[in-house]
Amino acid sequence: MESPGELPGWSNCSVKKIYVGNLPWSATDADLRDFFSSFGTVHSASVITDRETGRSRGFGFVEMEGDSADRAISEANGRDLGGRSLRVNEAQERQRPARSGGGGGGGGGRDRGGRDRW
Repeated sequence: MESPGELPGWSNCSVKKIYVGNLPWSATDADLRDFFSSFGTVHSASVITDRETGRSRGFGFVEMEGDSADRAISEANGRDLGGRSLRVNEAQERQRPARSGGGGGGGGGRDRGGRDRW
């Protein structure tokens, strides 16, 4: 299958993921999309919510084409949305802690009862 850059009508573009912090608690996906659409085509916009409560965690992500994303990052950072000054930058890959090998192991050689083991 052809990549989007090879399809007729598609320009060679890369989609960038933008981190948007300090969102008002009332912000929705639609609010984020509307705000960033003034900078270019928004591929996706999502406000991150708490799994337990469903309430906003105060940040979200927007995906836009490269040049539009760069413009949005430079022009939206520090701008007001719902009374709060946004923090906008290119999203970084989430650092996952390295998994250590093995589990907890046993308790050792303490005697657990009246009889000998052997």
